[in-house]
Amino acid sequence: MLAKIYSAAIFGLEVIPIEVEIDVANGLHSFNIVGLPDTSLKEAKERVSAAIKNIGAKSPLRANKKITINLAPADVKKYGSYYDVAIALGYLLASEQMKPFNVSKKIFIGELNLEGKIRPITGALAVALWAEANNYEYLFVPKANASEASFAAKKLKIIGVDNLKDLIFYLEGSFNILPCLPPPNLNTEQASQENILNLTQIKGQEKAKRALIVAASGGHNVLMIGPPGSGKTLLAKAFVSLLPPMNLKEQLEITKIYSIAGLLLPSHPLIYRRPFRSPHHTASSAALIGGGALPQPGEITLAHRGILFLDELPEFQRDVLESLRQPLEEGEISVSRAQSRVIFPAKFILLATMNPCPCGYFGDQKKECICRPSDIIRYRKKISGPLLDRIDIIIEVPRLSFEEINGNENNDRNDCQKQKEIQEEIIKARIIQEKRFAFLNKKSRSIFNNSEMGLKEISTFCNLEKPAEQILKSAMGKYNLSTRAYHRILKISRTIADLENQEIIKPQHIAEALQYKTKAIWEE
Repeated sequence: MLAKIYSAAIFGLEVIPIEVEIDVANGLHSFNIVGLPDTSLKEAKERVSAAIKNIGAKSPLRANKKITINLAPADVKKYGSYYDVAIALGYLLASEQMKPFNVSKKIFIGELNLEGKIRPITGALAVALWAEANNYEYLFVPKANASEASFAAKKLKIIGVDNLKDLIFYLEGSFNILPCLPPPNLNTEQASQENILNLTQIKGQEKAKRALIVAASGGHNVLMIGPPGSGKTLLAKAFVSLLPPMNLKEQLEITKIYSIAGLLLPSHPLIYRRPFRSPHHTASSAALIGGGALPQPGEITLAHRGILFLDELPEFQRDVLESLRQPLEEGEISVSRAQSRVIFPAKFILLATMNPCPCGYFGDQKKECICRPSDIIRYRKKISGPLLDRIDIIIEVPRLSFEEINGNENNDRNDCQKQKEIQEEIIKARIIQEKRFAFLNKKSRSIFNNSEMGLKEISTFCNLEKPAEQILKSAMGKYNLSTRAYHRILKISRTIADLENQEIIKPQHIAEALQYKTKAIWEE
């Protein structure tokens, strides 16, 4: 007898529907899985057989039958243990050990252990989003994944199942399992600020703080240069508190990525805080951009809609840093393999820090630099010109004096009030940008902030007053700015104008933007 059950596979961030066909025929005993299965899937024969035996049914390994399991389409490589539940149900149907049920509009995913319990899998939310979009009625998932998958459910019913026996009884109509509903709405705005360092708690560095406010308002990349202990890392950690809270669409987008990567905690089925990824400087290119035999998202994708923090930038391998050039420009990364190509989203804010030289004290007023000129040149050459060109804001973070560290004592209440005012200012600027790009987002191109503008948008929205145009023209000749740098200065000045709720870019906006972009590290 032939049976067919529907399941799903995940490749990259894409979901592919899989038909699990099971044929049980007379003949010499055999149990084969075909359709390009990997090793873990070939081992499903043992897991499924033991699970079926231990729930009291007749195991396929003991049946004197020829059992063939086909995973279609046959030209797609199948990975993992997503199909255990579908294979087990298909075999029980084909061997007439359970009552027939309507398999249409139902998807089954889950891994079986030897006693018939259903273990959690990765990517449940991704499958749920796909099933909802393709008008499926039921998605059967491990009970541990039900809460995560329920956030995607509108018409789709999420059935969380603890073991194979309960699932069989449910499908036969003798046992009821209520669909899983999303948890009550969380106060994500309040929760997202818990245990996060506020910018107002850091003393001094007012210029750097202003630059970070501009960066948060427009989604601009930042490089901070300064001696050890000047507060670069502290400012980077406080930068998270400036970013506006995510909407539900962004939360689902990021949760989907973390679910597929296996980084989603059962206790937190929805990610409501913007990612802050801080890879060590020994990270490889594959770890940063993603890859592997089964392509997995790297750090830049895990930082999507959030921050990628690279501390001590020149300590990273040069080829690793150069791999950032495409995603910084395009907002995505293409990972190519011999038989496949996967595109991962990578719209993140690059936040980097570095010392001015190997010892860290070049140009410091209090401590003498001990580096040779050749060492300083070699150190700075680790960061190429094209990569620097893609960083919108380059700022100095100098050593603080005792008065700056010890002065301006504020109480926590004043700090919180000032932080709230800064956040409101940033959110207002973001709302202006959202309204500006609303018509583009309806035409399938998604632009959320000024840093993502293309040439057409820059030409349309970056209108300069005549004096501002003259200042920019003069700076182009004086600093030998590239075309890319010219466009990025316009983007930064557009953000500064948005912070002041100005439609036209004025001279002071261009002057401030130039201050952030023209301070190159080799000019000191």
